[in-house]
Amino acid sequence: MSTLFLHNRLTLESDRFDEVGSSQTSGKPLHNLEHEVAQLTKLRSAPHERLTQFGPGKRDLPVSVVKMLAGREGNYSGRGRFSSADRCHVLSRYLPVKGPGLVDHMPSRAYVSQFSADGSLFIAAFQDSQIRIYNVDRGWKIQKNIQAKTMRWTVTDTSLSPDQHHLVYASMSPIVCMVNVGSSQTESLANVAEIHEGLDFSSGDDGGYSFGIFSVKFSTDGHELVAGSSDDSIYVYDLEANKPSLRILAHTSDVNTVCFADESGHLIYSGSDDTLCKVWDRRCFKAMGRPAGVLTGHLEGITFIDSKGDGRYFISNGKDQAIKLWDIRRMTSKATCIPGHRSSEWDYRWMDYPPQAKDIKHPSDQSIASYRGHSVLRTLIRCYFSPACSTGQKYIYTGSHDAGVYIYDLVSGARVATLKYHKAPVRDCSWHPYYPMLVSSSWDGGIVRWEFPGNGEAPQPFSSRNRIWRRHFS
Repeated sequence: MSTLFLHNRLTLESDRFDEVGSSQTSGKPLHNLEHEVAQLTKLRSAPHERLTQFGPGKRDLPVSVVKMLAGREGNYSGRGRFSSADRCHVLSRYLPVKGPGLVDHMPSRAYVSQFSADGSLFIAAFQDSQIRIYNVDRGWKIQKNIQAKTMRWTVTDTSLSPDQHHLVYASMSPIVCMVNVGSSQTESLANVAEIHEGLDFSSGDDGGYSFGIFSVKFSTDGHELVAGSSDDSIYVYDLEANKPSLRILAHTSDVNTVCFADESGHLIYSGSDDTLCKVWDRRCFKAMGRPAGVLTGHLEGITFIDSKGDGRYFISNGKDQAIKLWDIRRMTSKATCIPGHRSSEWDYRWMDYPPQAKDIKHPSDQSIASYRGHSVLRTLIRCYFSPACSTGQKYIYTGSHDAGVYIYDLVSGARVATLKYHKAPVRDCSWHPYYPMLVSSSWDGGIVRWEFPGNGEAPQPFSSRNRIWRRHFS
């Protein structure tokens, strides 16, 4: 691909994106985020100052891709290449808004959709016990078709090990199953074609199937699992010892979501139907016997938490129809209780959110910012930061009960895109870690991908894409 051809194509696609972006965006910025995280985001997704000064054009407008490429070729920045922030500035302009292209359709509700860390694999889990692993590099060919065992209600969560050799999956049972996804067999029938090892999170004295697991995650080193459960607890499972190493009675209601704060594995974030986010430090938990801190602000239960990966910031999706951004340095030692702020008669599983509650703000809200527009009803809808490598985590995105996918600008709060295709709630969605592609999974059984430019063709293999992007944006 010649440099001139690439210049022309990027110019055309940039113009197309501007048109799409203006049509997709609804509403003005929700807030002006004046916090350290706003500056960090700009540093990771803004072009070099010298590139912004190069050539004609207004200084307050986004720097065009052609202008940046010309500045790089002329070594205007003095580096002769793009920095990671330069690359993020370019790639974050190309939102995955075109499409969709159908990946798969099943006669069952889709609950989970996740890319692997390198983007080569994609996992989708369905209510009828099916878990499918697609090889993205091979044109979305099914690499593993897993029939789950010990199922109760649905597959609530899955997690792929860091080495991508094993997958764990959970349901409304204390048994989490682990299957070898690196084996040669495509069809994995539990304990018939392959062994699905059962990891028992119960203590053995609480009635067996007395609780279910909503959320499960591998640690960065692959040696542990952390899980949130319907018995108001957080569990840590030691895979080498093959037993739970820690149980924390963490909340006063279901723990819908847990995750490690960073690669160290010391800090754990949890969110519950009791409306609270909590931070747990395993290094001092046994001595303290309580969380390191509590963050108050949601008016209803929390459905999902995603960490920024730096041990400081995370976002949470709430049944109060808002995503909130948190800085754990604002946490307090205990929650601030506001009697009567919740409606005991409202049930998100079958009722719409009360209109009169939409303008209520928690008087002790410790969050940095809130993002509204999507709807969180019927199921535990998930939200995420956009990828660090391609966008500098410049965006937040989420599924929605109204069958859409919403993308918000982290700093301004503006909705920059709304993806509409599905006919039922979108519980989960996943943004490729390096390529402008997003995949959504819905209760209508559909798994669809959104891309830029989204021409409907299968993407190039990851390794080839990576070489092309690095060649022209480094």
